[in-house]
Amino acid sequence: MECADFLEFQDTLKKMRDLDDKIVYALNVNIPTPSFRGEIDLSQNCKQLYDELQSNYDKRELSIKKCINVTSDKINELKQKKESGDDLTINKVLSKEQNKLRMLKNELFVEEIVKDRSLKIYQERCREYFKPKNYSV
Repeated sequence: MECADFLEFQDTLKKMRDLDDKIVYALNVNIPTPSFRGEIDLSQNCKQLYDELQSNYDKRELSIKKCINVTSDKINELKQKKESGDDLTINKVLSKEQNKLRMLKNELFVEEIVKDRSLKIYQERCREYFKPKNYSV
């Protein structure tokens, strides 16, 4: 993921959160009503969905933390440049990067909210069929 442009980063995160946004639909597809179940392996469907959710959470969290680190490094670099001279453009760029860092940190909070919401819905529908290890909601 590209960290330089925050809006582009947010757009990419939004695309990566597609499964979470459509969790109810995904559960309806994977766990149909009793009359439509037939020979569907519900435990396997729930496991696959859970694994996909976890994989998405890991990728997004890793991406957000990577961008936080990249931005923090850039801020430190700019602070060092600022100390060596008082260039007005450095102050503007530093302020912009500090703002971006705050927004990236907020994305971690958003990520927790999205994750909690999806896992609660998942737990409601799949708790009978699959119980993952180390699962907590």
